Amino acid sequence: MLQTGLEHIESEQAFKDTLADNENVMVCCGRMGPMCLPVYDIMEALTPDYPHVAFRDMAFDEPVGRVIRSLPETRGFMGLPFTVYFKNGKVVAATSGIQTMEQVTAVLDEKFGAGR
Repeated sequence: MLQTGLEHIESEQAFKDTLADNENVMVCCGRMGPMCLPVYDIMEALTPDYPHVAFRDMAFDEPVGRVIRSLPETRGFMGLPFTVYFKNGKVVAATSGIQTMEQVTAVLDEKFGAGR
């Protein structure tokens, strides 16, 4: 399990439930490594400002990571983490590699509406 302050998705059913129960979802699928940690930290910092977004993490190397690794939008990705944004259960954006606060908020604002 990842050691973050985010809610973890640990099964395919939990992934499906998260998408069904939330209009806007950001999932960061990665490891506890130097490229992933900043993205988890950004997500944790943004949680209060984006109450309309469900921020979740997922372990890349666990079986559940397959649901993100196998998406058409992530097939060509080479760097971790894989970050996928879902609106009403559909992928609306996907990025790979380290992201800055500005890059993450630009996607959130464009796809889900601005935070507070």
